[in-house]
Amino acid sequence: MASVATAGNVAGNVAGSVVAAGRDASKPAVRCAFAHASSSTAMSGDTFGVGVHLTDTELRFVVRVPSDVDSGWTDPEAFQSLVEEVVWERLNQEAVLSTIAEEHETGDTVSLGTVTLRPDETVVDAALEDPTA
Repeated sequence: MASVATAGNVAGNVAGSVVAAGRDASKPAVRCAFAHASSSTAMSGDTFGVGVHLTDTELRFVVRVPSDVDSGWTDPEAFQSLVEEVVWERLNQEAVLSTIAEEHETGDTVSLGTVTLRPDETVVDAALEDPTA
């Protein structure tokens, strides 16, 4: 894994750059971006959509942050690490990124599913789909 890239966009109470690594130097770098999405209630957690967007030069790990995200998300670094950990514990990062880079076109966004989390870092649910399957 040769290249690692980050982005620092802010959405709601959550700022962020989830770090993900590209497969090799010939593949695009991987970046993170955030967009607004709908949320579940605070008691059951916030549901974040996750995916990978392809540009001409990079893969962007995209997290859709609820517009009404719980105000308990106060530490952007902790949130970033948790989202990254939840996704890549469940999916093979290298295989997923390689498959997306090889099988999809520039401009495509490949959904990986959703992750529901609470600000106390409890993972309520992870409904992720492996694009390599």
